[in-house]
Amino acid sequence: MAGVQAKEGTLWRLVVVGGHTRSIGKTQLVCDIIAAFPKTEWIAGKITQYGHGVCAQNGENCNCAPEEHVCALDWESQADTGTDSARFLAAGAKRSFWLRTKQGYLAEGLPLLRDALKEVAGQRDGGDNRAVILESNSLMQFVKPSLYFAVVDPLREDFKESAQVALDRAHALVMRSDVRGGGPPAPLWMKLPAKLLQEKPSVLQREGQPLPGPLEVLVYRMLDGPGEAQV
Repeated sequence: MAGVQAKEGTLWRLVVVGGHTRSIGKTQLVCDIIAAFPKTEWIAGKITQYGHGVCAQNGENCNCAPEEHVCALDWESQADTGTDSARFLAAGAKRSFWLRTKQGYLAEGLPLLRDALKEVAGQRDGGDNRAVILESNSLMQFVKPSLYFAVVDPLREDFKESAQVALDRAHALVMRSDVRGGGPPAPLWMKLPAKLLQEKPSVLQREGQPLPGPLEVLVYRMLDGPGEAQV
């Protein structure tokens, strides 16, 4: 069951999608997974950490003190607003939210995340068929998900520290560029341990392509099993 009650709290089927930089299709992969399993009651969320001086409540530069307005969570109500959380609904998610925190304050935002999932867990309909999918790198510091997919583009050099920390925990790397076939090493590959690249399963999926079969199998197996992740 997606909402199994453990001694410490609810256990979920939980997928986390991360990536090593911006604009490489993390949100699209979340949408692809949701769309590939339309019978699942997906609870989808995006977690954003704003830079210093930006208010978590509205995403604007703000004069609030560093310890004020550190986190905010909003449920998405429409599928056509163009936001990432709206895209999750358009892909077929049952519910979708956006959690925002100031940089370095994700721990303070976790109670909001837990309360949001608690609200869902309290709803009777769809309990046996629920799963949670979240777009975030930094969340990996606090949870052990059922599945973690890391979206990477070897031709992009930017490499978030949060992605570096979590990369070795990925169940699969989702490649946005094909660098096989010789030639000089791509910028990202020059920063990664060779052993990690050799041992870590990877699939090639350019944006716009269907969810690769190996990822579909991993998600299917997760959905067929009990909830095992605690937030």
